[in-house]
Amino acid sequence: MTSTRFVPSVVTAAEWQAKLDALLVKEKELTRLHDALNAERRRLPMVRVEGDYVFEGEDGSTRLLDLFDGRRQLIVYHFMFAPDAGEGCPGCSWVVDAMSHPAHLHARDTSMVLVSRAPLDELTRYKARMGWQLPWYSAFESDFNYHMGATTDEGEEHGLSVFLRDEDTIYRTYYSGQRGVEHLGSHWTYLDLTPFGRQEAWEDSPEGWPQTEPYAWIRRHDDYGSD
Repeated sequence: MTSTRFVPSVVTAAEWQAKLDALLVKEKELTRLHDALNAERRRLPMVRVEGDYVFEGEDGSTRLLDLFDGRRQLIVYHFMFAPDAGEGCPGCSWVVDAMSHPAHLHARDTSMVLVSRAPLDELTRYKARMGWQLPWYSAFESDFNYHMGATTDEGEEHGLSVFLRDEDTIYRTYYSGQRGVEHLGSHWTYLDLTPFGRQEAWEDSPEGWPQTEPYAWIRRHDDYGSD
């Protein structure tokens, strides 16, 4: 195992515990702030979804209402996979690798699906390669991605949309993109707990810590070591 020349100061166990206790107080404050933000999100106004969007899934054509699979809530991850891409986005693949078993969401009346613009056969082939089980639908023949902001004139965007169903009426309650979807990719959470962190150049880390450009190191899980 290779050691690093650059380490924080080494202290006694008692000194370390005192520093840790002080940090945990700040972490608890952040937890309470996050709880308050979640409460505010639950009170956001909603917008009614007017379009009758049709998707292609493994069981054939289906509507947005059907993606709920009988549940009240639906989370859609807008996975970057353009019709001519050939492969799914490495970053989106990284996020989906970290998604939990859907049974835990189902227990709270919530479904989760992936939606991309690539044709269904491309999605099915890539899904098998990655070993994923989440439902994945093609919006290739639909305006859904455009209306949700997941496809623009510049290309595909990753993001997260949340919907609520009241019988046959659907409301969009939340959307986030960019780093707003990081809480879906628990690999970041794990790395944030380590001394080296994410090892990206934007982080405030001790001098000499290993760092690369943001996201440049991320691969599909079967691509690590390929270059």
